[in-house]
Amino acid sequence: MTYNSKPVREGNQMVFGIRAVIEAILAGKEIEALYTQRGLGGGLLNELRDVMNEYQITAQQVPVEKLNRITMKNHQGVIAFISPITYQKVENIVQDVFERGEVPLILVLDSITDVRNMGAIARTAECAGVHAIVIPAKGSAQINPDAIKTSAGALYKIPVCRHDNFMQTVRFLQESGLQLVCCTEKTNENIYTPDYTAPTAIIMGSEEDGIRNDIIRISDHLAKIPMFGEIESLNVSVSTAVILYEAIRQRGGGKA
Repeated sequence: MTYNSKPVREGNQMVFGIRAVIEAILAGKEIEALYTQRGLGGGLLNELRDVMNEYQITAQQVPVEKLNRITMKNHQGVIAFISPITYQKVENIVQDVFERGEVPLILVLDSITDVRNMGAIARTAECAGVHAIVIPAKGSAQINPDAIKTSAGALYKIPVCRHDNFMQTVRFLQESGLQLVCCTEKTNENIYTPDYTAPTAIIMGSEEDGIRNDIIRISDHLAKIPMFGEIESLNVSVSTAVILYEAIRQRGGGKA
């Protein structure tokens, strides 16, 4: 299975105009972001909405001024950005990893919205041999040229899985035999306690909101990074590196 074979593109491609966006979706393009003019109506827009529903794509309604700031060309109230990567299905990756006789190590990012953090995390994850990164379809940083650049190209190499029902996806990982290890300050247990030689999904949350409570409640381990200085927290990309390399240390430095 060649799940991580992705065409390399320079960055997000902008498509504007209702018909052009419809054709891009029907052609199977990965839509990174879709903006529609607030209050816009009409028959062709209804056709776009039908296509969006069929392909499970959501749009952000914005004032026309925002669209005009993106482009002054005849956008007809609709602008889309095509992702520079092809998103994967984590179900396929987990199955493939088990079939290869490897022990899954999946990184789950809950609402990491800063593109540079996303890029830095992807770079570390790829270097650490993480099998895939899982992100929610809503409330996550766009995979755009800034993220690609910060990742040093790692986002072209490591599978990224974007799922609409994020909670359901996390439950799938647990039901597939992966322990859920949440990196959070809401515990007395530290990151050195869990046994990462078992199939594992490491979950990181945003610096502002942390990991959502629904995930915290079902997790197998809550683990925090010990702090000895006066500053009480690390940047999320640094925290991710710390816990990932504890997992790699326990696994003897290898992927499996």
